[in-house]
Amino acid sequence: MKIRALLTLLPFLTFPLFAQSTDQAFARYEVHTDSQTYNSNQHTVNINGEPYLYFQYDTENEIAEIRLFPAQQSGISNCKPIPSGDYEIIDTMAFMGDAWTTKVRFHNLTQTRFLKFLFRYTMSSGEAFGAIRLQPCTKTTVSFRPPSDELFIGEEKVFELITNNPGNLRFSSEWTSGRAIDYRLERNDDRINLHVLPNQPGQQTLQADMLTEIPDVDMRTNTLTTQLPTISATFTVKTSRLKFLNIDRKDITLDEQARTGGVEIQLDNARSLEINKTYRVENQENPGGVLIAEIFTRSFLSNDRILCYLRTYNYHKSSEGYLYIKDGDQAQFISNFNITPSTAITRLSVMREGSDWKGDLSVHPGETVSLKIEGTALYKARFHVEDLIDLTTDTLFNSENEVLLKLKVPLNISKKKVSLYNYSVNTGFTLQVKEYEIPRPFDYIMLNYGDINRVLSGIHGPVLFEKTIRDVVITFNQNRIDSPEKLYGCQHLLIDVKVTGSNNELIDTRTLPAIKVCPGDNSPRYSYYDKKNSSAGEISLNKYLRKNTSDLDDWSRITLTVKNDPAKSEGEGQQKELDIILKKKYKFDIDVSFPAGLVTVSEDEDNPGKTSFSNLYGISMAMVAQFAFYHPDKIAKTRPYRIGAGFLALNAFNFQSEEQDLALVVLGSLYPTTRDKKLAFPLYIGGGYQFKAGKWMMLIGPGISIKL
Repeated sequence: MKIRALLTLLPFLTFPLFAQSTDQAFARYEVHTDSQTYNSNQHTVNINGEPYLYFQYDTENEIAEIRLFPAQQSGISNCKPIPSGDYEIIDTMAFMGDAWTTKVRFHNLTQTRFLKFLFRYTMSSGEAFGAIRLQPCTKTTVSFRPPSDELFIGEEKVFELITNNPGNLRFSSEWTSGRAIDYRLERNDDRINLHVLPNQPGQQTLQADMLTEIPDVDMRTNTLTTQLPTISATFTVKTSRLKFLNIDRKDITLDEQARTGGVEIQLDNARSLEINKTYRVENQENPGGVLIAEIFTRSFLSNDRILCYLRTYNYHKSSEGYLYIKDGDQAQFISNFNITPSTAITRLSVMREGSDWKGDLSVHPGETVSLKIEGTALYKARFHVEDLIDLTTDTLFNSENEVLLKLKVPLNISKKKVSLYNYSVNTGFTLQVKEYEIPRPFDYIMLNYGDINRVLSGIHGPVLFEKTIRDVVITFNQNRIDSPEKLYGCQHLLIDVKVTGSNNELIDTRTLPAIKVCPGDNSPRYSYYDKKNSSAGEISLNKYLRKNTSDLDDWSRITLTVKNDPAKSEGEGQQKELDIILKKKYKFDIDVSFPAGLVTVSEDEDNPGKTSFSNLYGISMAMVAQFAFYHPDKIAKTRPYRIGAGFLALNAFNFQSEEQDLALVVLGSLYPTTRDKKLAFPLYIGGGYQFKAGKWMMLIGPGISIKL
């Protein structure tokens, strides 16, 4: 099957089988097709030192159900699949039974490389990313049933092979040599053609070997194989009516040199051939055939051959039939060889992990890519790219019109462009070597708002800070960006700052100039990065704000939004929003309220040692310097009680009452918990000294508080 992944996500780049701590967070994984369920405990194979979960498919766009089983005590609260070009998510991921389950439709599985299913999940420690390496497998069959078992020496015949998956076959399109029956394989749209060319008469057996791109699997032993059974057929090979003359080259290129100057060849010797004579080569035995080429005989060789010049005028394929060597219009010999156009490249495409073929010819240091070369007569070429490591041990695909190469870019490559060569000739096509610019999680960004440097990615939720914020300083740990195992490249950041007051009124807003952060000197690519305009120092917000952070009032809010610049970063960027709030435990102010219905308790003047209760007072007026206390777990939310000291004018508005008095009091007040009420009715309790009555007292009662 074929799955096109992320990074990279992911910018998510080269994942292990289970990214980050996925192998600890999940107990196992399952892929369920319409015929079989495959799980990571039983159906895993090791490829290049990495475990892969294999599964078998029958159709290119197979639909499968994927199940992720969390480990016990993993604390996974959410899990979502990450879209990819390799598959289409056709069902929402949900927790069903004891597993997170979703359904996907794969795309063009046979042509997919680097197959992974990507997902993100949430744990108590934060969000993490996971990747399951998948190895699709399929059963490929090839059979050969020739309609006739009769062949003639030198006569090329073409047979069609019967296969259930022609796109999964891998073979070389070059002729074999030195066999009783030489052959070559050719891909023609969705058909596989077998070209045979007999060399020896009698009963001869043809044996041809083929490989597959996508392997088959033996589920009993969990082993993969790409080797198909050998194709075998026995033919009766007969000699021709005319003597067949071989030449030492099976393929001749028709170009200006071959047309005018000729190509030097060696031709089998024949008694009737004359030296220094020109012979016509036509496509039919009878007179009037198309002139394909001319052979000019030059001299005899010691190996019983004749050295000749061959001038070509038209294209010819061996499968089209014999070529007739004529003296005038009289056919004297037969031969057969290919006359084909010059190798020409029309287009290059690059495919990297988790992606499809693209015309973007850029590659990155350290990555492995597939290069597709399209054009004409490519099977004659030998392509290589300078300074890149060729991992194509066997040709992945090689035909007249298409060649695939697998290449690895060295980590220490210094060139910005690398050229494609055919043998030692520069084709004029180049690949651009670009540095990675993958958004990295913000664990390299440090934030200091008054005490110590903190890692931005590790700060969660609003930050309540009790001290004065002298400044907010942003710095960067450049050595965290790159490592020898993983490159991210230069990071391009945008930072927005918004400052609001305690009532959410806007104080200031700023967008900082674009920031570029290059990896530190521990990076394998440190000396190759363009460090122009790199921000290596610290960034102070006070340099950009109109109002200094140390002048902000209580419960003001500084909102920072940090994100990757989408115009300069590859793939999906990161974004982090953080609120820093100036927290206070209490506030102090002068409060004027109107207690009413107060009852005072004091010593009875007529009965010393006993207490007396006063009548209910009318509306009094209190001016108290008091403390209000904020709730420690809520923002700018005061507790319902206050404590203060001040003066209380008893019966302040009843000018004819003898009970008017002025007292120095300590009061505690209990306010309703509803916020933002203009009119409130608090409850007062406290004590003090009455100046007019000259005695101590205790008091309790309701009051009226008006908030303007």
